[in-house]
Amino acid sequence: MPETPAVGRRERKKAATRQAIADAALELFLEHGFEGVSVRDVAEQADVSTTTLFAHFPSKESLVFDREAEVEAALTAAVRERPEGQDVVEALRAHALTSWGQLESDPRRERFAALVQQTPALHEYWERMWMRHAGALGAAIAEELGREPDDLACAALARFVLEVPALATDRHDPRASVETVFDLLIHGWQASQLGSGDGGTTAGTHER
Repeated sequence: MPETPAVGRRERKKAATRQAIADAALELFLEHGFEGVSVRDVAEQADVSTTTLFAHFPSKESLVFDREAEVEAALTAAVRERPEGQDVVEALRAHALTSWGQLESDPRRERFAALVQQTPALHEYWERMWMRHAGALGAAIAEELGREPDDLACAALARFVLEVPALATDRHDPRASVETVFDLLIHGWQASQLGSGDGGTTAGTHER
């Protein structure tokens, strides 16, 4: 028991150092570009050694995605720790509305997205990270539903859910866009076309 406060202080200090490094890196990358900034530049900006920097981040690319472990943990927790009786997709809808919706209010969002899209190394890192998140979420969904870890339906659902932020970004009403996508996941495409005039008729025609 006497060691608990010390452990807490140590962890808080580590977290603060890690955040300072990530903040310094993003500031420099947004201002000068990813290739125009070295790891040493980031370390100097954060007032730490390069050894300390690499103790927190395994690569230069990981400096940009400092919340990847936190994001993945939150995704799987949304499924595993959902209220009793709540459907998995509804739990993920609630998670999306409370967490991903906040991305729209970040003033750096557009610049961050441009940085990732315009830097091949970062885009490749993001794609690998996206696949890891999809794998972890798909496995969590399968476990909760009592299915095999590589269940196709669970894997597909995980990938669809992870596309929600991109689909909702820059929409007139991002929250309503999130709701629309999850309604589609829950009720299906054909049901979404019912009562939509020509759209419903067309869908029926193609089915025949």
